[in-house]
Amino acid sequence: MRIIPAIDVIEGKAVRLEKGDFEKKKVYADDPLEMAKAFEGAGLKHLHLVDLDGAKKGSVQHQGILEKIKSNTGLIVDYGGGIRNESDIKSLVNAGADQINIGSLSIKDRPLVEQFIVDFGKEFIILSPDVNDRKIAIHGWQEASDIDLFDYINDYMAKGVSYFVCTDIAKDGMLEGSSIELYEEIMSNTPDIKLVASGGVTDIGELETLKALGIDGVIIGKAIYEGRISLNELTKYVI
Repeated sequence: MRIIPAIDVIEGKAVRLEKGDFEKKKVYADDPLEMAKAFEGAGLKHLHLVDLDGAKKGSVQHQGILEKIKSNTGLIVDYGGGIRNESDIKSLVNAGADQINIGSLSIKDRPLVEQFIVDFGKEFIILSPDVNDRKIAIHGWQEASDIDLFDYINDYMAKGVSYFVCTDIAKDGMLEGSSIELYEEIMSNTPDIKLVASGGVTDIGELETLKALGIDGVIIGKAIYEGRISLNELTKYVI
């Protein structure tokens, strides 16, 4: 199971939100690069970089931060937020992205995303459904949809996609525990999925429960920043 620390960026700073609420923002670092170096220094290999400004504005805003992190660390970085067209993806490829996360666009323009899968490869594309009561939310979690999570996953897996990051909005940034039952159901229904759990991770013991489900990885943000999980504790999971 991969351990993937998260850096969410607003106005160039590393922040965390509660339940995706931009009004409930806490700044943890003025320079995301320093956070990335700390993760690498602890032996972690992956990074989930989220452009929250891009998600809100509908266009990529922080490819420069991605480029700085890739130029100054050896981290494997996936980038999400604001990706809307082929030009966005090419700019992120040029900045060093190892994978990209697509959320809202996979609901709004399926034919375009399916073309991305063909053009850039199914291993490069991560689909990131943000979930509220089993329905997918879009546009930086600001708009609800009537799309069922399981229909969404099955439809895209039929197109060859295997990587999914599933975030339960009700859990994100709340330190109340992961959506274990939801992830268990996903794994039961689609055992071939490369599922990354995201949102609500509280303590190191929870990682054992997630690992037992057979998921591919877990994104951890606030639990690290708030000292609930130390970077040293995570080293045993590094693969």
